[in-house]
Amino acid sequence: MMVFGLTALQAGAAPAAEDGDWRQGRAVFARCASCHSFTEGQHRFGPSLHGVFDRKAGTIPGYPYSEGMQAKGAAGLVWTAETMNLFLTKPGEFIPKTKMNYPGLPDAQDRANVIAYVKRRAAK
Repeated sequence: MMVFGLTALQAGAAPAAEDGDWRQGRAVFARCASCHSFTEGQHRFGPSLHGVFDRKAGTIPGYPYSEGMQAKGAAGLVWTAETMNLFLTKPGEFIPKTKMNYPGLPDAQDRANVIAYVKRRAAK
């Protein structure tokens, strides 16, 4: 698997998504809900997260991805718990020129929780 930007160590050796509590992640995701939905094809400012895991970044047809996100997808970035953790740590550092204007989730447990929630809700 390709690793972009930060390493897991640099990201604070976050708990794995399996260690996250999806119920607590639901509360963390409230910060994301104005820009992202889980409904297939329902895009807001950000793309739908339906089926996000194991999908190459920047590849939902018809969604206007940033140049940075398209470049990462073209370079082989696939969304996994690990890559999502790295992205959510500091989105603009992990994917320069991303449209996601969010500073990131500094707390590793919050990231694990929200990833567990997204995994639960985003399943195809």
